[in-house]
Amino acid sequence: MSKQRVIFLGTPEFACASLKMLIEDDHFEVVGVVTQPDRKSGRNMKLCPSPVKTLALAHELTVLTPENINDEEELKKIAAWNAEAAIVVAYGQILSQKFLDLYPEKVVNVHGSLLPRWRGAAPVQRAIMAGDKETGVALQVMVKKLDAGAVLGIRKTSLADQKSAQQLYVELAALGAELLHVEFMDYLRGHLIPIPQDESLVTYAPKIEKVEGLLDFNEPAIQLHRKVLGLNMGPGTFAFLQGKKFKIHKTRLINSSKTNEKVTPGQILAINEGLRVQCGQGQLEILELQPESRPKMAVVEYLKGHPLNPGQIFSST
Repeated sequence: MSKQRVIFLGTPEFACASLKMLIEDDHFEVVGVVTQPDRKSGRNMKLCPSPVKTLALAHELTVLTPENINDEEELKKIAAWNAEAAIVVAYGQILSQKFLDLYPEKVVNVHGSLLPRWRGAAPVQRAIMAGDKETGVALQVMVKKLDAGAVLGIRKTSLADQKSAQQLYVELAALGAELLHVEFMDYLRGHLIPIPQDESLVTYAPKIEKVEGLLDFNEPAIQLHRKVLGLNMGPGTFAFLQGKKFKIHKTRLINSSKTNEKVTPGQILAINEGLRVQCGQGQLEILELQPESRPKMAVVEYLKGHPLNPGQIFSST
């Protein structure tokens, strides 16, 4: 079988493992890469390329960075690459039917969930926040409807309550690359039949809004802990103490069931290496926080210059 001419669409670090695999696999020839335009970031708001663009240029690949991939002129440029298939991994733009028609039945997507569970923009975060026992990645044949394509394969991983989104992204990125290496190749050879998704099992993972990062200590400790883990790559979680906003970067679940009706939710119960806080159900220990306009730090470091006392209360406002 001759090398398969493919194009790759992706943007964040999560997509780099898949692109790297395609570059190194002798069965594929990456004839072009499409990624999001350079964006301003950092304190100096300097224009920075996406991780995928950086990797592609390091391997001397042709790169396009369209503001709108579905523009007729952009589609002509992509069609001129004469590829046989397209691989999409966290690209960041919705693809039109005209794009999909460039490679009929051969536009595939690595999605960060066990489809049909968690279709949408934030599958990794939603799985953690929901307390799923397992998650994974799915390789689907793309259709116009969001994340509704037939599935070529999945890879599963256990989702313990201590696994953060950042840790999970690294794990899932590697599993996604494995799917492309094995199942995608089998599909191109005609050895794999896509399996339609069961529409009765569909759940959705909408984009995370900043307001979701607010910690309401009336909620159970386990729910707040999962929120901290799920949002640690962004937008992050936060609460207020004495009228000041604190980002909460790391927590530890102390007790998930104990309830003390005499103690106000959000109240600091004890101070050791962290702040033990009463929740609506159970207790949570805050280990890392970030005051406004300050870097994040361990609670023990913060306490050296800003002593706190048991009885003080974290709030939602």
